[in-house]
Amino acid sequence: MPQGKKTLVLGASDNPARYSYLAINRLRGKGHPVVAIGLRQVMAGDVPIETEKKPFEGVDTVTLYLNSSRQKEYYNYILSLHPKRIIFNPGAENDELFALAQANGIQTMEACTLVLLSTGSY
Repeated sequence: MPQGKKTLVLGASDNPARYSYLAINRLRGKGHPVVAIGLRQVMAGDVPIETEKKPFEGVDTVTLYLNSSRQKEYYNYILSLHPKRIIFNPGAENDELFALAQANGIQTMEACTLVLLSTGSY
């Protein structure tokens, strides 16, 4: 079985009612390694949510669960990870980061991670 796509969930939560929490668990269920950053150092299932911008290695995808104003402080961090793509989930659309990502050769998608996983197009 091919190895999954290492994914950074930015805006992660340990609240089971939040889409970021559902995404973490569905990604893990589909065999994708997950790292997560959120406001509190807690666990989302078996995934530790970090509060600091750690230099994670080999991140394929960054999936955003932060609104555009909350994303600003992460621009340089996201670019420094050199992900292959960034997924802007509903509510996370951001023309500024979209343009920065494309200028740095990063694929961008305005999509829902949960839908991509459920349709097998992740």
